Amino acid sequence: MSDFLNASRYASGAAFVAGGSGGLGAAICKVLAEAGADVALTFHRNRDGAERAAGDVRAAGRKAHIVELDLAKDEEVAHAVSHAATMFGGIHTAIYAAGPYVDMRFVGQIAPAHFRETVGGDLFGCYNLLHAVLPELRKSRGAFVALSSAATHRFLKKDILSVAPKAAVETLVKAIAAEEGRYGVRANGIGVGVIADGMYHALREKGDFSDRVIEETRKALPLGRLGTAQEIADAVAFLCCDRAGFITGQTLVVDGGFAL
Repeated sequence: MSDFLNASRYASGAAFVAGGSGGLGAAICKVLAEAGADVALTFHRNRDGAERAAGDVRAAGRKAHIVELDLAKDEEVAHAVSHAATMFGGIHTAIYAAGPYVDMRFVGQIAPAHFRETVGGDLFGCYNLLHAVLPELRKSRGAFVALSSAATHRFLKKDILSVAPKAAVETLVKAIAAEEGRYGVRANGIGVGVIADGMYHALREKGDFSDRVIEETRKALPLGRLGTAQEIADAVAFLCCDRAGFITGQTLVVDGGFAL
């Protein structure tokens, strides 16, 4: 599998994974390392998760670099990207796998300030990463992949705080694909469905994902089960590899058929 997901540009430079400490981000770091990439990964508060993710990268025989980073601070993001590029000799792949915990609420229950903070934090985190990493991706003719949501294709009630910024992120992906293809840069998204990892655990603890909701979700999915972080990571790795060299500006929905 790792040979299939390999990319010739992995021979030099590194992948930069924003949000590499989370459940999805850590799985992405591991599969990229198994495909031959060194990895710089960021965390905001979850240092233990970042250390575990870095351990998986090193166990695959690759180098790992951990960065504590608030993606909302554009100057810090620019510095982190520049430092990683200097350390590894460039950046060939950038992944946006970050995002805040998003509570499930009806639109009419969300205060404007909360909406602005949540949506702005996610959207500008992605934009700040893109703005900082684009010069490196141009040099390496690299790939950018952003995690989005399957709910941009089939809306789930009470999920606007997640879907609104991800819809904007998907538009950013299309903009990069359209404007940066002349430099050989590819940009794609992954529409993440309901998976039993990452934010799922917090949603279960908060009661947003009750047993009834999970069971109804399973019944509504053609495949009859929730997805896994590994399945998302494999899809990301495919979009980054040489086999996907003619794919850009797309959002690959990995959701067990939820958006049908």
